[in-house]
Amino acid sequence: MVNALPKSTLGKALAYAQKLLPYMRTFLTNRCFKIHNNAAERAIKPFVISRKSWMSSKTSKGESLSALLYSIIEADKVNGLAMEKYLLYLFEVLANLEIKEMDMLEKCIPWSENIPDELRVKTTK
Repeated sequence: MVNALPKSTLGKALAYAQKLLPYMRTFLTNRCFKIHNNAAERAIKPFVISRKSWMSSKTSKGESLSALLYSIIEADKVNGLAMEKYLLYLFEVLANLEIKEMDMLEKCIPWSENIPDELRVKTTK
């Protein structure tokens, strides 16, 4: 290890790093962990930007519904669905669904394997 005076900036930095070394070992030896959280930050950015739009809703119920719809749209994107097609499909299914049919509702969530393939965004490889 580098020799540095304990009260110097380098000495303080080394002492701090040495204190955190046991926690860093997990991070450094497991490739599943990322050094940053950029993906999470990008995922919540649309919500942060839209938050001011929801404030213009006249009621708290309107704010909640706006946030819910926005959550559905963002989940569509993450799961590779064509947003407009999926929303039409979802509204059609929900209009014909009885409240007690929870299993049918679970088949409509964006990450469900039961979503029709024509609702998925076509990707070129």
